[in-house]
Amino acid sequence: MSLIAGPSEQISITSRALDRVRQLLQKEGKPDAGLRLYISGGGCAGMSYGMSIDDTVGADDAVVKSNGVKVIVDKLSLIYLRGSVIDYEETLQTSGFKVDNPNAAASCGCGLSFKAKKETQEAAKQVAQ
Repeated sequence: MSLIAGPSEQISITSRALDRVRQLLQKEGKPDAGLRLYISGGGCAGMSYGMSIDDTVGADDAVVKSNGVKVIVDKLSLIYLRGSVIDYEETLQTSGFKVDNPNAAASCGCGLSFKAKKETQEAAKQVAQ
């Protein structure tokens, strides 16, 4: 487990998102767990964001701690998510987590999938090998 440090690598989480994660952890009865953030293939734009409550941290995982809340990211997903800001929005029409990702070249209208910038794709290929 490593702590991600440095402004260029940091994944930030807003106070609204922190509050929502705390609520979810309490609801699940897992106060020591964290929010796992990951990237998978698929979606309108090619890559999709995924999130889950997870109490397991693997050897290849990085952990961002913010005000007592853990965000867990696997090594490959971290390449796509470096510099991202996680927020939580609640409107009359919808509610959910939102990822503002500087590594996205394009996003779909729903905000749940994206196409990575070419340099991010190349860096991910190197890590995957």
